[in-house]
Amino acid sequence: MVVRRDSAVGEQSSGGSKKTGKTVRTVTSVKPVKKDESRTALVRRARRINRELAEVYPYAHPELDFDNPFQLLVATVLSAQTTDLRVNQTTPALFARYPTPEDLAAANPEEVEEILRPCGFFRMKTKSVIGLSKALAEDFSGEVPGRLEDLVKLPGVGRKTAFVVLGNAFGRPGITVDTHFQRLVRRWQWTQESDPDKIEAAVGALFPKSEWTDLSHHVIWHGRRICHARKPACGACPIAPLCPAYGEGETDPEKAKKLLKYEKGGFPGQRLKPPQAYLDAGGKPAPPLGAA
Repeated sequence: MVVRRDSAVGEQSSGGSKKTGKTVRTVTSVKPVKKDESRTALVRRARRINRELAEVYPYAHPELDFDNPFQLLVATVLSAQTTDLRVNQTTPALFARYPTPEDLAAANPEEVEEILRPCGFFRMKTKSVIGLSKALAEDFSGEVPGRLEDLVKLPGVGRKTAFVVLGNAFGRPGITVDTHFQRLVRRWQWTQESDPDKIEAAVGALFPKSEWTDLSHHVIWHGRRICHARKPACGACPIAPLCPAYGEGETDPEKAKKLLKYEKGGFPGQRLKPPQAYLDAGGKPAPPLGAA
């Protein structure tokens, strides 16, 4: 038996009457997912989770600010070992000074290092972004290629970065296996693999290819907002009835609610320039670097 109590998520409109966002089900008890789940049942459960998350996060998007493929590529490389927020607070100064691959390829490394210092590992990241910019300028006429096999040849670019760029700058489906994605798909028992490439293959086989990019956003957003690494907010999770790991985190609804992050907890998001749909749903833009 699954017992749920509904509560609205979202902000009131200026008129005080209309609320945005899906009604979240507060779960007080959950029937465990069968341990001997068949392949067909797994596919159905996985796809239902994705449909549920699509309703919870209809505004899900890449949480890096960018205006073109080059900016997204550089920002994704910079996001390693730091938050998207920190990248978004750093890249305005970088792209204002070096707007094209040719400009960044010719940059003084010490000047780039100083700009990238807030991102951490700034020397290594400077080497990567200057190196990939040189490769773009010399081998691709200053344009970001739209093929996986070309992208992964660029300095600092692996499959994860390549799929972020392909899916969000070129509209070509791909699965982004970051730390959140890895954690959640194992919690949901979609796969027991730990290698990112094997996770990508296993999860990709559960869904139509056309859904891969949005699936990645849904899973990553849920991991950042509700299904945290150390203390998931199980009692505030809208997909708890479908989750084999329900109970690993806080199940008390009121305590779980206090664990929610970003727009789900009433806090600013990671983008300084988020899409309008996010703002319409009650999301708040992130503050610029150095803001109080």
